[in-house]
Amino acid sequence: MHTKQERALLVLERLHRRYPEPETHLHHASPWELLVATVLAAQCTDARVNMVTPELFRRWPGPEELAEAGQEDLEAVVHSTGFYRNKAKNLIAAAQRVVQVYGGTVPASMAELVTLPGLARKTANVVLWGGFGINEGMAVDTHVKRIAFRLGLTESDNPVVVERDLLPLFPVKEWGNVNHMLVWFGRHVCDARKPACDRCEMADICPRCGVDAPEAANPKASKSGAGKNGTATSTKRGKKH
Repeated sequence: MHTKQERALLVLERLHRRYPEPETHLHHASPWELLVATVLAAQCTDARVNMVTPELFRRWPGPEELAEAGQEDLEAVVHSTGFYRNKAKNLIAAAQRVVQVYGGTVPASMAELVTLPGLARKTANVVLWGGFGINEGMAVDTHVKRIAFRLGLTESDNPVVVERDLLPLFPVKEWGNVNHMLVWFGRHVCDARKPACDRCEMADICPRCGVDAPEAANPKASKSGAGKNGTATSTKRGKKH
């Protein structure tokens, strides 16, 4: 029987074997481009974002240019990423703040990044690691949250609590990598509705919390609607990274 710490380190070792070069799939050439791409990736696929950003960066190469963009013009470019009005509004406002407050340079701290419109802690963690190589925390999206729960590394579905639970289990230098690898693992193996447990390299160490339940990704449901075996009898989830 492995302790939670031992299981986490085994998970890390196996993830690295599967993904020897973990990095974001969002195409970017600077911290600013990563920030924009990450904002657009909310409720959207990386592939779709990568189709949109070349035109966006051609028209507005940096925060100075985007700060002067027209709302409707930007909406037209990012329309296919979903929630385009709010994304366009936040990106223009973030660009204006980067220019006005930070001299056109994306700030490299959590405290400063989360003051930018449209950036919460998850996005800031992605930008810090991918743009600056700084691990100040761990980005927790739906994949990370789901897999951490299934592996028994957290009992919560609150991203803030999940992050707090995961950080002590992994070396600081790996926090950013863990996010990327779990996102890929969630897409390739540990699917929300149909996890491929029969071909999962974590099968021998995974307690499979909630996996026997329909749509087993929901920790709350697996606790509140538990049957005799401790698995949920009903659950509801459908949020996209």
